[in-house]
Amino acid sequence: MLKEIVIAIQAYRKAHVFIGKHRLWKWILIPGLVYMILFSIGLYFFWISADTAVSDLSRITGVDRWLHHQHSAAWSFILILVGIMVRLIMMFFYFSLFKYLFLILGSPVFAYLSEKTESIIEGKEFQFDSSVFFHDMGRGIKLAFRNCFWQTVYTVFILLLSLIPLAGSIAPVISGLVECYYYGFSMLDYSCERHQLSPSASIHFISQRRGLAIGNGLVFYLMHFIPFVGWVLAPSYALVAATISLYHQNIES
Repeated sequence: MLKEIVIAIQAYRKAHVFIGKHRLWKWILIPGLVYMILFSIGLYFFWISADTAVSDLSRITGVDRWLHHQHSAAWSFILILVGIMVRLIMMFFYFSLFKYLFLILGSPVFAYLSEKTESIIEGKEFQFDSSVFFHDMGRGIKLAFRNCFWQTVYTVFILLLSLIPLAGSIAPVISGLVECYYYGFSMLDYSCERHQLSPSASIHFISQRRGLAIGNGLVFYLMHFIPFVGWVLAPSYALVAATISLYHQNIES
């Protein structure tokens, strides 16, 4: 799996060269700017609401009063740590919901860009087929809903884990890996669809190459540490990188 993660990461460098060489910038910047604006607005309001929710939960459950009477620095530290873990998990959950919303809204662009990328790699003349395009778009939307459901289920369990003082320290790491896998999964599935893999076959195929999905999603999220520029480039870069990383895989198997 580690080798696959490395391949997925290296595909981003190849994607950058590929995008510049074939002048695909308009397909990168337009959806990227929309993503950046929506993400910035959503992030601001979510962080405020998450902070309020954690504070209200502490007050309602009486944790604040209990801690005040304990006069224990150790307990104070542990509860502060738990609060941080809960906020991080909630942030990943927000990322998840926002990500799927954007995948649904951006599915027309992603379906088009993935097909165009592969046609350029193969040296073929890109022929736009509206029936194939809308089929790919519909599949991408259905898969986004499916992944959103399962990731929400996993996130609930991880959130419960985060409430356990010691075990909760690894909860954000687990949540992050789940996030990376499901985002990368969505990007890789566009290639699987073009090769006539059914949704169940695609799930099996990608689960056997989960390193590619994790690596793709990992770089996508790391790009968010570069404010604005990284936010603009991340979505479409992830798609082109996923298409490149899967091109030499035996998808028909």
